[in-house]
Amino acid sequence: MSDIPAEAGKPDDVRRALALLNAAGARIGNSLDLDTTARELLDVAVPQFCDLASVDLFPEVFSGEDPRAGEGPDGTRPLRRVAFASAVSDGPITLGHHTTGDPDPEPVELGSIHRYPPGSPYADALRTARVQRATGTLVQSTLAVPMVARGRVLGLVQFSRTKGSEPFGERDAALGAELAARAAVCVDNARLYRREHERALILQRSLLPPDDPEAAGLDIACRYLPGSAASEVGGDWFDVIELPGHRTALVVGDVMGRGLRAAVAMGELRTAVRTLAMLDLEPAEVLGALDEIARGLGAPRGGRREGTGRADALPAGGRSTDLAEVYLATCIYAVYDPVTRRCTFANAGHLPPALVEPGGGLPARLLKVPKGVPLGVGGEPFEEMEVELPDGALLALYTDGLVESRHQPLDEGLQALRTTLTGPERPLEDVCDEVLGALETHHGEDDIALLLARIHGLPAGSVGDWKLPSEPRSVARARELARRQLADWKLDDLGDTAELLVSELVTNALRHGEGDIRLRLLLDRTLVCEVWDAGLVQPRRRRARDTDEGGRGLQLVDLLSAGWGSRRTPRGKIVWFELSLPQDGGTKSPDPVEALLSLF
Repeated sequence: MSDIPAEAGKPDDVRRALALLNAAGARIGNSLDLDTTARELLDVAVPQFCDLASVDLFPEVFSGEDPRAGEGPDGTRPLRRVAFASAVSDGPITLGHHTTGDPDPEPVELGSIHRYPPGSPYADALRTARVQRATGTLVQSTLAVPMVARGRVLGLVQFSRTKGSEPFGERDAALGAELAARAAVCVDNARLYRREHERALILQRSLLPPDDPEAAGLDIACRYLPGSAASEVGGDWFDVIELPGHRTALVVGDVMGRGLRAAVAMGELRTAVRTLAMLDLEPAEVLGALDEIARGLGAPRGGRREGTGRADALPAGGRSTDLAEVYLATCIYAVYDPVTRRCTFANAGHLPPALVEPGGGLPARLLKVPKGVPLGVGGEPFEEMEVELPDGALLALYTDGLVESRHQPLDEGLQALRTTLTGPERPLEDVCDEVLGALETHHGEDDIALLLARIHGLPAGSVGDWKLPSEPRSVARARELARRQLADWKLDDLGDTAELLVSELVTNALRHGEGDIRLRLLLDRTLVCEVWDAGLVQPRRRRARDTDEGGRGLQLVDLLSAGWGSRRTPRGKIVWFELSLPQDGGTKSPDPVEALLSLF
């Protein structure tokens, strides 16, 4: 009140001004929503201070950007009408903008974009950041008050009194400026919060997979819904990762906490999951390594957690005062093999997946996957569970924001999810929409991730599988089997390359492996060849010297294939390579002879 001039003989006016400012302090800025803050200002001002009022904000404010001071130096930049209140009319009316005999402008509709004419009191208020006065036909006195916060003009407030009311005085102008200043700070806080929220959301979306991920033997549909603008961005994520042998890893996780830190932690964990998946570890091993990474993310700077393996363990003599640095996350990791139609699950404190059997006769059920501790806690091993998934089955992975909210208990949400998933087979995109429509997903309290996968295993005609004895003639037999199978698949163009590479892998299995050999060819979007044996030593990349007589077999595989690698099995290892399928007008596969000569 120090800037509001005192007028002798009007103690009631002073008391009313103090009451109005007290009401403004209590009622304005209770949310971080721009529209709500504008309405709260007008609820305080009308009718206690004026008969009509409106709030206009620059469009940049709604995107979190700073209002561009370089545009419209005469105060004529576009504004958006955010709020309007009237004690004398239900609809928008002209508040007037002139001090002469010029006609009144057309009424401005709520939500519309408009400009104030050059030289008008409103344009002058925006240009000078000072209160201006105006009159009109329907109103006898108007205050054009700029909304200024942290040195930036964010918009304009109009306070108007109609004919018959007392015109605004100097005290009223100072009081209107104080009301607008308080609301401007709240608007600017909401603008800054929206900017940080949008940045975190952009970061989070950039780390999620594309909307239509593809996988062998699976139809995929997914949805991600961020929380409302009034809630901080969360750490939910999902991923679909292609693995060797046409297998697919399905991942859904949720970093506990909110804000930019949660989004960054989500990005680090998702990257770590993809890296670990490329190593072709078992699901339980992936979560075990991910748990170590999560604990490292939450370790105090300059040291690691030691000793107990618990999330609250600190280095000797260390002391943490920032609890936000403790990263915890839930995650479920599943690997599906379209040949065996079996899916292996490992769980780190996440909600159980839902499964719908084909045919639609049975209700959806929750798989009883062993629920391990969340990532970042440590101290407990993760268990695996293997489930056979028939063709046509539907698998659903999700985060807790889908099934739990302030108004929806977890049990009710899980039951609603099962009910919605149950039914005849229908397009996955429709199922996603039905799930989001049936459950309480508009609360905005938390972000939501939903991943649906319908099972379509590789048909028997797309798999060639043979066992070969551990003897030299098996190399020629493997070449013959591969060429015959490719001819049946009408892939004769790949015959020479595949035959050469199969020969190399089978020869390596004979020389460096153990036990009988298994040859398997898989056809889907690419051709995959696998050679199995009982040896535990995996091949490694090395470059043969010019004087070496051997050691170029894997180099040749690397040159001619789209990719190759090895992975462990419970009874040995698999060495594999992948070839792209020929396409009309596409790039031809490398010539085996030229590739072989390039090694020397």
